[in-house]
Amino acid sequence: MKRRIYLKKKTLAEAQELIRRAISWKDFLGSERIPTRQALGRITAEALYARFSVPAFNAAAMDGIAVKAEKTFSASEHCPLRLKIGEEAFYVNTGDVLPPDTDAVIMIEEVHLLSPEEVEIMAPAYPWQHVRKIGEDVVEGELLFPPFHHLAAWDLGALLATGHLEIPVKERPRVAIIPTGDELLLPEEAKAELLASGRTVEFNSTMISALVEEWGGLPEVFPLVPDKREEIKAHLLKAAEDFHLVVILAGSSAGAKDHTAGLIEELGELLLHGVAIMPGKPAVFGIVKGCPVFGAPGYPVSAVIAFEKLMKPAFEAMYGVRIPEHPRVEAFCGRKIPSRPGTREFLRVKVGEVAGKRVFITLKRGAGAITTLSRADALCEIPEAFEGLAAGERVKLELLRPEKDFSKTALVVGSHDMALDILAEFLKKRNPLYEFSTAHVGSLSGILAVRDNLAHLAGTHLFDPESGEFNIPYLERYLKDKPVVLVHFAFRQQGLILPKGNPAGVKDLQDIAQKGLRFVNRQPGAGTRVLFDFYLHRLGINPRDIRGYENEETTHLGVAVAVATGRADVGLGILAAARLLGLDFVPLFRERYDLLVRRDFFEGPFWREIASVLASETFRKRVVALGGYDVSETGKILYETF
Repeated sequence: MKRRIYLKKKTLAEAQELIRRAISWKDFLGSERIPTRQALGRITAEALYARFSVPAFNAAAMDGIAVKAEKTFSASEHCPLRLKIGEEAFYVNTGDVLPPDTDAVIMIEEVHLLSPEEVEIMAPAYPWQHVRKIGEDVVEGELLFPPFHHLAAWDLGALLATGHLEIPVKERPRVAIIPTGDELLLPEEAKAELLASGRTVEFNSTMISALVEEWGGLPEVFPLVPDKREEIKAHLLKAAEDFHLVVILAGSSAGAKDHTAGLIEELGELLLHGVAIMPGKPAVFGIVKGCPVFGAPGYPVSAVIAFEKLMKPAFEAMYGVRIPEHPRVEAFCGRKIPSRPGTREFLRVKVGEVAGKRVFITLKRGAGAITTLSRADALCEIPEAFEGLAAGERVKLELLRPEKDFSKTALVVGSHDMALDILAEFLKKRNPLYEFSTAHVGSLSGILAVRDNLAHLAGTHLFDPESGEFNIPYLERYLKDKPVVLVHFAFRQQGLILPKGNPAGVKDLQDIAQKGLRFVNRQPGAGTRVLFDFYLHRLGINPRDIRGYENEETTHLGVAVAVATGRADVGLGILAAARLLGLDFVPLFRERYDLLVRRDFFEGPFWREIASVLASETFRKRVVALGGYDVSETGKILYETF
């Protein structure tokens, strides 16, 4: 199959405008009549006018007595006026019909009871005082809502109050979602052996369906379709006849099995192939049999971002109304972020408030890593004309989790440790208002993040070859004048992670070079990398003799997965990671893993909650159960500055 070459890429703004022009909001969706009680979030198809006035009678707006105002004008504190009940004054409750020949209400608090038949007032009433007049809210025949009005909860009340039991609304867009790919499995079919052989769980359709529902549409997911042009074509033609929008998942790029753009071009009009955004570049849009067709990239993050940024304008064009945007907040960029000019990039970021300032740090950029969205607090958008962001630059972020309270979120960076996940779990159970927002950047980067007011605390296990000490020499070097506290978290067993059964018979570090094994390393600045380099130097092993020394992972689990899947023969990491994946482990050395905490955070209520968890026997037992942990000194203060 001949590979397609991208058409000229459009900017995001150009692509959005093209999509809006392709869909006519005036007649794209039909209308239907539905019960008013079920109309929340729907769009009015016609102008709606009041059938009744509200209120339909003159009503008391207070508890008290109803009177004729002009008969009370003589009342004063010096000359109280007496009124006879049932003749000149009538008891009323809020909402009651005003008795005939009355036009005002005096609050019961201002009425003095003289006897069951007579009351006294000390101030006059004015006409229509404390009275809701006929039609005060809305008059019969008055316009309630124009066409293309997005109905809110209180709108339903106004409609029912004015006589509308049913109303005409725009029909909900029906969206066909067609997942394609030879490698796909339904989530219910997933088994470890199938996934290990190259099959992939199909979940993009669930995410796209959820977005369609969020925007008021009716999604329908088709059965999985293999990468066969004629089968995809048949499903596309059928869907184009029955739906308002067709979404084809995967097959939008330029590979030999990417059929979406070619099929749209063959069957209709191809309007867009390639958008200058990252992730999401291989997006496709066109018209087949009058039906808009969107080709979403296969990578999950690309699929979600491309669909949201390009198809939200399509839904707005169908409805004739704006769909609310995600809230935006300002935050400061923690580190310099390079970006490619000419492409609008959407970074997934973590956000927190440190030292009274809202800051953010980036997560991985990979378009295939869906957890970069599930773990992110916000999107950081870098426009096409920019080469990146400078450290300290103020940026507007698009919140993915508007409900999050950043003042109760701890930014936890530095070295990865599996026990930190348990700490986060226990903390959330202890106090649901507090939570961790974690990013694995390595021990040294974590220390620098605390120094630069970019994190509340950092996990670190940096070994200093000169002193033979962990962490403290680095704090004295980089955080001389910074008020911090170093709290011991756990001792860990570091060693070689190997395939089950240790087929190469590895016993120590020297075997890695001597046997020519493929190694998986940690990133520069990681405590494990520093430890590895120290022992290589001590043993007289040149890093260049380690096959795969440049092959890096950012977590212990990443190293373990590389070994488990055969990408590497050996890696250096903690026992808990090896045990989790059923791998062999050769212990080499014991290390100290500590938490570096800002002093202002350490002295606050959030840390007190963390300290309570660290002291918990239940928590400590869970950590020990991971394997290779010693928690006998957990929570001990090792170093502090003021």
